[in-house]
Amino acid sequence: MTFDQKNQKITKYRRHSFFNIGTLLFGIIFIYLIVCIFLYLTETHVTPYEVVRGTISGNYRYQALSLRTEETVQTTQSGSIKYYAREGSKVSSGSTVCAINESGSTISVSYDDFSPDSKDVERLRNTLSGFSINYSDQNFQKTYDIRASIEGLLSEMTRELDDDYVSIRNRCTAPDSGFVIYGTDGFETTSPAELTTEMFDQNSYKFENLRGKEKVNAGDTIYKLITAEEWKLYFPMDRELVTELNGQTSITFRFLKDNQTFSAPFTIIQNGSGFFGEISLDNSLVRYATDRFLEIELVMNKKTGLKIPTSSIVEKEFYQIPEEYAIVNPDSEKEITLKVEEFRSDGSSEVSYVLANVYSHDEKNGYYLINKNLLTEDSCILKENTAKRKKISENDVKKLYGVYNINKGYAVFREITVIDQNEEYCIVESNNTYGLAAYDYIVKNASEVDVDQIIN
Repeated sequence: MTFDQKNQKITKYRRHSFFNIGTLLFGIIFIYLIVCIFLYLTETHVTPYEVVRGTISGNYRYQALSLRTEETVQTTQSGSIKYYAREGSKVSSGSTVCAINESGSTISVSYDDFSPDSKDVERLRNTLSGFSINYSDQNFQKTYDIRASIEGLLSEMTRELDDDYVSIRNRCTAPDSGFVIYGTDGFETTSPAELTTEMFDQNSYKFENLRGKEKVNAGDTIYKLITAEEWKLYFPMDRELVTELNGQTSITFRFLKDNQTFSAPFTIIQNGSGFFGEISLDNSLVRYATDRFLEIELVMNKKTGLKIPTSSIVEKEFYQIPEEYAIVNPDSEKEITLKVEEFRSDGSSEVSYVLANVYSHDEKNGYYLINKNLLTEDSCILKENTAKRKKISENDVKKLYGVYNINKGYAVFREITVIDQNEEYCIVESNNTYGLAAYDYIVKNASEVDVDQIIN
């Protein structure tokens, strides 16, 4: 054994145990976080809703079909066509609307000296603005319609530069006076008796823009005229609206296109199983002559109150307690005390006083509504200082519609009286002692909670 081997020491490295206080604390925290996340993901999350004052609007909007006295005009010649009258404008009988060049060619017009005035710019802006507002991917074909409309407007604005306008032959003149429309859609001869609900489907509506044709053949329709100022609007009605408007002879409505409001004669017609509202007009056709469908909103006398979602409404059962058996709390009209006698299984009884929250008070019939869980059908309520008693039975059960108020952090039932509603919202009465007030918080979906449940 050498000297170096004798003096060589081997020191064993001390290994620390994996299970120490730090690991234990970290493990506890990790498990706690996992449990918290699991509880959060599995528990029901209650969505609150703040009660506000308002009215129900937007429930009476319809795409109304416009029917007018219309006359289509056909050409007797073939060739290239050029339009001169502005679409939607009123022309007199015998005035030039368009012209047919039998050679099939058109003379180019130089626009070097053309400068639109303020009215021309406004017309172009309004046309483009209306298109952009109402545009949707489902109606992409209207892109071609707007192109034809713009080309027509430019043609009208620059016709004074067209040397051929004065001398051109084969002019097409209007057979009658009326509003010029450069398009057909198949509704030109439709009568009210032929209306069906399928006609109001916007996806199936087809409009042929006649200004998109550069050449026409003899017999082709080249434009149409609206020859009378009287026109009518039709919109489909469900049975609920029919009941609401039955017997009404006039109606107020608003065109959403330009926010103009009108009052006009109104009647309800029925074709088969379908009901349609008919609005008769004898003015303002010039505003809407180019539109077959117009979005309108009926201006109804809507009631004002507290606006809440219909999903917040729940129906609950309560016991009705006659006023004479209630001991009224002078400090709170929302609480009463009952003297209750309960019977044990051995036949003995016990009398106690029970504090009950009042959910409704019917002063006319003289009773209070209290939580059904406070009493049973074997319970008896006693009139204070008398021998009079009343046994609780199924006949004392009454149902109420209400919502869950969560102002205090737990669900409290509050009675409501609905005065108006649609599919999503309803208007309820305010100023009810046992009901809601503006800015209260309620459960948006009543199926998520139960009465007295604590809201996290």
